[in-house]
Amino acid sequence: MVAFERGTCTIPAAENTVMRDQYDYIIVGAGSAGCPLAERLSADPARTVLLVESGPPDKSLFVHMPRGLGLLLNPGSKYIWDYQVETGDNRPTERWYRGRTLGGSSSVNGMIYMRGAPLDYDSWAAMGCHGWNWRDVAPVFVALEDHDLGPGPDRGAGGPQRITTHPAGDPLCDAILDAAQEMGISRVADVNGTEAVREGGIGYQPSTRWQGQRYSSARAFLEGARGRPNLHVATETDVLRVEFDGQRAHGIRIRSKSGERSVAAMREVIVSAGAIETPLLLQRSGIGPASLLQSLDIPVVVDAPEVGRNLREHRHADLRLQVRGRSQNRDLGGWRAGLSMFRYLAGRKGPMTHSAHEVGGFAKSDPALPHADLQFGLMTVSASSSGKEGDIALDPFPGITFVTYFTRPESQGEVRLTKADGTSPYINANHLSAEIDRQRFVAAFRWNRRLGQQPALKAWVVEECLPSRSLESDDDILANAMSLGGSCFHSAGTARMGSDELAVVDPQLRVRGVSGLRVADTSIMPTLVSGNTNGPAMMIGLRAAEFILSESAFTGSASVLEKA
Repeated sequence: MVAFERGTCTIPAAENTVMRDQYDYIIVGAGSAGCPLAERLSADPARTVLLVESGPPDKSLFVHMPRGLGLLLNPGSKYIWDYQVETGDNRPTERWYRGRTLGGSSSVNGMIYMRGAPLDYDSWAAMGCHGWNWRDVAPVFVALEDHDLGPGPDRGAGGPQRITTHPAGDPLCDAILDAAQEMGISRVADVNGTEAVREGGIGYQPSTRWQGQRYSSARAFLEGARGRPNLHVATETDVLRVEFDGQRAHGIRIRSKSGERSVAAMREVIVSAGAIETPLLLQRSGIGPASLLQSLDIPVVVDAPEVGRNLREHRHADLRLQVRGRSQNRDLGGWRAGLSMFRYLAGRKGPMTHSAHEVGGFAKSDPALPHADLQFGLMTVSASSSGKEGDIALDPFPGITFVTYFTRPESQGEVRLTKADGTSPYINANHLSAEIDRQRFVAAFRWNRRLGQQPALKAWVVEECLPSRSLESDDDILANAMSLGGSCFHSAGTARMGSDELAVVDPQLRVRGVSGLRVADTSIMPTLVSGNTNGPAMMIGLRAAEFILSESAFTGSASVLEKA
């Protein structure tokens, strides 16, 4: 079993401030995968590790305050990457935000903790990703978790990642759970339980929070490691490219406030920059479609046509309902927002402590299906366009939002450079391009509507809000799909893992065609997992550490996993 060192401080310990010329391992990206990977690799003092993050430290109050995400996820925030994304089929573009600070997206996300379905990982193994079936990855999830429900089958307690279930007892939330039962869906204590994931089950939502604060991957994995003399964490440092000696990665070229320099990696470079930045960095480094690289005058190291392709993303269908009470709209707007802030600062209580969803779970779009294919979340807020382009504002009445999406989309998009320096990348999500995705989007929308019409909610729901209440036909729903929901920010797949020659990385996450280079983040997923990607990203980082340490054991360096 993996042993972790839990940090007890709320402010990270002082770390090395002078960057060395070389390290054993260099990790690019201090996000959901990069932080646990850095903790594991640096656990042995004989190994030196450099963790590089483009964004600033995670010191903002709004990073640690759960509802602070509403202020972080805005244009101009220094804590995010802000991308303009094509949606496909000549539709308007949309904005995607990703974390750009210690903790990566785990520091700015909705904090929903899901693992995905055993079916997802068994399917990866069936596609040739040996070592990635549920039997292989379930122990990693168990080891990383400290769940407030305590230990259970495939659930961990005592690990570094705190997981808190939303408190039970809210009358509106209970009514929604009753409504789900009226639809034949079980109420469960743990929505990540394998039965709930497979057959359907809804309950109070687990999230990466603890004692009223966000518990990001940086807090979970770096707090206890930041004082290690063999770990250097460099923030506000851009990685321009991976540098090669022939076909071997020997380091990175970075740019910080001090200027540009190269740093050598004696063993490996591991790219954990996320499903957008990872393929862009590979392409800038000469690994990607040869025709694209040549058009940008980037020397080709490996002609890898799949780098940046296979972009997968969940697309949620929303239903806004005006309700008679228990909405947070009033508490998060106007002068009451100040009161909610005071409650948070005084005792870490109140609306500012909530994650994105209070209730969540899984359901089948068709009861005859052998496996649940929809994920549901309740938001006790509702919002609509403020009248300014791209801006939204809380509704002036009590409102809630049902958020549901098809868990295993087949639509595929693309990420690619348009300039050699990586600025202004081309990103096309290609939403709902696959027929099954269109069918399931309609099914998700109709599932939301059926839930809102159940007898248990009759005393709560005033009406379904515009524009959705005017939509009846499947064609009308699909014609308005882009305004009825949004991207879940679960991007994955752009450095696909596999055993075939076109796969970007092999099942041990080594980049094909070169040595000394791996990828460890959601970009390696061949298909999306059935749920939010933060938990699986942490698992991927830890799985990468297992592979690296196992290989290093054969070269004479003792594996920390063997010692634990």
